[in-house]
Amino acid sequence: MYIEERKNLFRKGRRGSNPYIVMVLLLLIVGFVAVLRAYGRGEIWPPFIPTPTPTRTINSYRIEGDTHFKAGNLEKAIDAYKQAVLLEPDDVDIRIELAKIQVYSSASLTTDQSRRDRLNEALEVIDQAKAIAPNNSNVLATRAFVLDWNGNTVLYPDRYKEFQDQAEQEALIALQQDTRNVYAMIYYAEVLTYQFKWTQAAEYLLQAKEMGYQLMDYHRVLGSLYEHQGSYRQAIDEYIKAIALMPNLTFLYNDVGVLYRHYEEYDTALEYFAKAANLNTQLGIDDPIPYMAIANTYLRRGDAMAASRNAYKALSINPYNADTYGRVGRIYYSARNYEGSIPALQCAVSGCTAEVSCEAREEDPCIQNIPLQKLPLSDTTVAYYLTYGSVLAGLHRPGDDYCARAAQVFSEIRAIYSHVPEYMNIVDKSELICASDTAPLPTSVPTESPDSVPPTEVPLVIPTPTPTPTN
Repeated sequence: MYIEERKNLFRKGRRGSNPYIVMVLLLLIVGFVAVLRAYGRGEIWPPFIPTPTPTRTINSYRIEGDTHFKAGNLEKAIDAYKQAVLLEPDDVDIRIELAKIQVYSSASLTTDQSRRDRLNEALEVIDQAKAIAPNNSNVLATRAFVLDWNGNTVLYPDRYKEFQDQAEQEALIALQQDTRNVYAMIYYAEVLTYQFKWTQAAEYLLQAKEMGYQLMDYHRVLGSLYEHQGSYRQAIDEYIKAIALMPNLTFLYNDVGVLYRHYEEYDTALEYFAKAANLNTQLGIDDPIPYMAIANTYLRRGDAMAASRNAYKALSINPYNADTYGRVGRIYYSARNYEGSIPALQCAVSGCTAEVSCEAREEDPCIQNIPLQKLPLSDTTVAYYLTYGSVLAGLHRPGDDYCARAAQVFSEIRAIYSHVPEYMNIVDKSELICASDTAPLPTSVPTESPDSVPPTEVPLVIPTPTPTPTN
């Protein structure tokens, strides 16, 4: 008899293992182990946690800054070196390079305030370097360089001598710390040049020649010395040598162009100004200075039409800078485009609405809404004021407000420059025109290149050598 097996009432019977479930479990285990290993090697990162990005090193910023500097893009070079300073604030070598580039870049700025701001930034950087390393010869030499460029009578009419004296002291201390510091020799020579101590400057440059001949600054400063002495051909030769060592610094091309223009070698001058403009275009830099220089060169050659075209180009590049309007107004005036000069000069001297700035740019219809504030009266802008007042007086007609506007301009000039006979002569003649019933053409205004200084085109060369020589 078959007896059926009694089932356990409290426990289920065993079932066979499911191979699919086993396989899935094994795969999960293998995957988990793989994830742990990848996590340990840093190949994966937990979700919802930001993936770490590589941190740039100080050397990468230093290399970037040096590359931009050699390429001629000084603004990007400054930005890179500033990042390097943030990473390593106690590295004085980085601060030295940053301060130098900030000084060089000031030569491409067009207003007194922008140059003051940039040179003040350079001074702050090098002052911090001196606080870190007060006896470092390179720091002291660079500080002399920065102070020297701040020692400008146009930028600081009341403090230029203070800056110059400090620059001389720093250069001497730098040489005491290291008698073979070639940059200290070069920058001291530059200080002496602007103090009209040309014999001493030449002696220090002679000492620096062996070690400094392959340095751009050596030839730049030697060229400046020759320029101040009136040896313009030799100055050109030195500036060209500086260009050969640093071929992408536009202010060097401008220096050469100005001197060739002085010799009335206009084609060669235009060639160098065009090189500066082309470099800026390649680098994407909006710099109106080369076009202003080109315009002035065409003007001196008698080509008023070409001068106006290049002045207009400069204005289109930098329509937000009142100084550019002043320069364009001067060029229009010199080209005898008196009516066309008024809107541009108004924007520089009195400020203007967006409508007037559009008129100055010949923008019709007016697309860019750009009102402008006036430029403060200074040694740099006084030519704009004199030109504007003169052209208003010369073109006034009964019933217009030209003479009233001219009177306001002349009042400002008298308040500051009543001691300058040349300026007062222009003001007096223009006021007589307004007081009479006749309306002659505008009176002549002073040129920007008096014979008493090198034929520089402010602000292409900074600082301008304005102190009078001592006996």
